[in-house]
Amino acid sequence: MATEITRDILFHLPKTDLHCHLDGSLRLSSIIEMAQEHNIKLPSYDEEKLHSLLVCGSQMESLVDYLKAFDITLLVLQDKDALARAAFELAEDAAKENVWYLEVRFSPILHTQRKLRYSEIVDSVLEGLEEAQRQYKIHTGVIICAMRDRPAAESKMLAEICVAYKNRGVVGFDLAGAEVDNPPKRHIEAFSLVLNNNINCTIHAGEAYGPESISQAIHYCGAHRIGHGTRLAEDGDLLNYMNDHRIPLEICLTSNVQTRSVDSLEHHPFRFYLDYNLRVTLNTDNRLISNTTMTDELLLATKQYDLTLDEVKDVIIYGFKSAFLPYREKVRLLKEALQRMDRPFIE
Repeated sequence: MATEITRDILFHLPKTDLHCHLDGSLRLSSIIEMAQEHNIKLPSYDEEKLHSLLVCGSQMESLVDYLKAFDITLLVLQDKDALARAAFELAEDAAKENVWYLEVRFSPILHTQRKLRYSEIVDSVLEGLEEAQRQYKIHTGVIICAMRDRPAAESKMLAEICVAYKNRGVVGFDLAGAEVDNPPKRHIEAFSLVLNNNINCTIHAGEAYGPESISQAIHYCGAHRIGHGTRLAEDGDLLNYMNDHRIPLEICLTSNVQTRSVDSLEHHPFRFYLDYNLRVTLNTDNRLISNTTMTDELLLATKQYDLTLDEVKDVIIYGFKSAFLPYREKVRLLKEALQRMDRPFIE
């Protein structure tokens, strides 16, 4: 008899979150507190009103529309204490729903309004994550993001920061931002530097643009994972290449609908990808703006695509296998997760 997959079961399963933006995953109450503490003007200090401005709803028309909320969250992420607090709280929230491994991504260039040095920005985020690791059963890593709509020279500089922080908490490099008219190959020099220093990289691709963006991310920039990749299904040869080379997809179901990357969950390729044995992972993208958690994403996938418990476990295992961790550490963590998944779910 098939096990009924309840929210409690999904909550207690060990999980990963490989695609999670710091500036999209703050606590609403913390935004208000930090703004009041530093006399930062917000559109509203009322939690309900601010929620309506930040949390994505059906009014979103595109990825660009979705990204507007970051103009507000970034207002409070311009000093060291705020960055450390946001990082700690994000990891704390994740740990409390049994996320065992979390990769937090952000672009230091977006946190310089008060003249913080890049080293201060990265150090503050790492400080917050390290404190969470001391207090909770969670492992974390940082992914430095370049912004695809900004100059290539800036991306190269961010790649240099990534290299400097290798083995100091930074585990990867990313290219994020509005995808249309901003192809990955413009930033090839940054990715060349990262790859030549044996650092992992992932790229947002195939979200708001076609499979050509994914192809460039892999073949020009050497991406080891693809962020979103909802348009991959349009190119069978590329899809098979990614499958053959086990290049993971960082799927974020809720945000993919909100950004209009797909027009509905029914038309999302997740079920096809999973059936085709692509290495699909589930992630939150932005916990605040998309109003989601890892438990929510797993529950959504389970209900929408009628997943079995074995399929849920497969998706979770893909997450651990796709982590930007050293091989031995990855194997150890995966073994622990497999042992936990074999025990009763609710203790």
